[in-house]
Formats: sequence, C-alpha cells, structure tokens
Amino acid sequence: MTENTGVRRGGAPGSRGRTTIADVVVTKIAGMAAREVSGVHALGSGAARARGSMRERVPGAGSGRSATRGVGVEVGELQAAVDLEIVVDYGIPITDVAGAVRENVISAVERMAGREVVEVNILVSDVKLPDEDEEEGEGPRVR
Repeated sequence: MTENTGVRRGGAPGSRGRTTIADVVVTKIAGMAAREVSGVHALGSGAARARGSMRERVPGAGSGRSATRGVGVEVGELQAAVDLEIVVDYGIPITDVAGAVRENVISAVERMAGREVVEVNILVSDVKLPDEDEEEGEGPRVR
C-alpha cells in the first residue's frame, strides 16, 4: 500500500521555469495606463503623432493609434523604469495629471508585469487647446 504524503515533486510550479517579459509588453501596459488618465490628450510629440497618423493611413501598416508612441521603458528581471511624453488637455492642472499618470502606470506595470517600477519620468511636450484642430501640422499649410 502506498501512502500519499502530499509532497509535490520538483517544487512549486513557479519554480519550474523562467518567465521573461519583453520590453514591448511593459511599453504597451504603460502606454495604455497613461491614456486612461483624464486630462491626457495624447502620448508622444506632435511630430511623432503626425508620423503615426500618416503611417496608420497606409493599408496593412497597423490599426489605430500606436500603443507605444511616446513611451520608453527599461525592463530588468525585477524592476522597470518608464519614460512618457504626454500632451495634456488645456485647463487641467498639469501636476495633477502627471501625478495621476505616474500612479496609474506604476499600479498597472507592477500588477500586470510583476516588476517594481523604480521611476516614471514624464515630459509634458504640449497642451491641447480647445480650438486646435486634431490634424494640425499633418498637411500642407497652403491649399
């Protein structure tokens, strides 16, 4: 008669291999988390958004806005650092938006990727004014 001692061979499932998370995964998580914050109009500089908009118009070049535009990351085995470039809606306190973005990005990356976020650096490169066209700077000035 055999006795079941409840001992698992090989240790816990988490110790039976290695999980690697690519930088692009953390980049997308951070980008999506930043976009969720009220007051963030867009990520990336005006020039980067214009290039992305032109690229999106090419058939087969990808769908929708890029989740990685305006986001840079450094990902290690245990930690991650995030750099963001954002455009803030006019009239909203920039420091409040930046604080909310930082908090949301840290929470999302730590929860989903399991990496301690050591820093989130934010560059506010523009303010979206209410009367500015979305397509400004993407086409010829004279028609």
